[in-house]
Amino acid sequence: MLEILLRSEGETERIAGEVAKMLQGGDVVGLEGDLGSGKTTFARGAIRALGVGSNENVTSPTFALIHRYVGAFPILHADFYRLVDESELDELGIDELLASGAVAFVEWGRKFSRFGETVTLWVDLAIVSDTERRLDLRAGNQRGRGILDALRKGFSTGSAKPVAGE
Repeated sequence: MLEILLRSEGETERIAGEVAKMLQGGDVVGLEGDLGSGKTTFARGAIRALGVGSNENVTSPTFALIHRYVGAFPILHADFYRLVDESELDELGIDELLASGAVAFVEWGRKFSRFGETVTLWVDLAIVSDTERRLDLRAGNQRGRGILDALRKGFSTGSAKPVAGE
């Protein structure tokens, strides 16, 4: 795990951009945290870093369920908050979308154990204060462990300061 204290939305987006630099087609990032903790802000920063321009509005997919973008890879931003049953994942065609080689950012993915097995990296955000958030990055698989190792090395050279890590 890697824990980072974020002091602003801009810092959240910057760190998300650092994470995005490590991603490749087929990677899935699970975004978890209370409402207002910064899940969509993190996704926006990562999606921008993957080449989606500022002319494209990157918003929460809460009601649309899935937003699609084209950057360095096909990009999906999904929100499972309103889904009730795993069968709804089948109706959305989520498995086919993930198999297409897209990079996916999925909010509330832990609701469904089947989905959790596909996650490369878990991003947990917690509200510390009105302006601060705590970011916990956890590997979901071996690829995710490699990403965390690379991020730790990058942070140790000055791009960000982790609060703690294991």
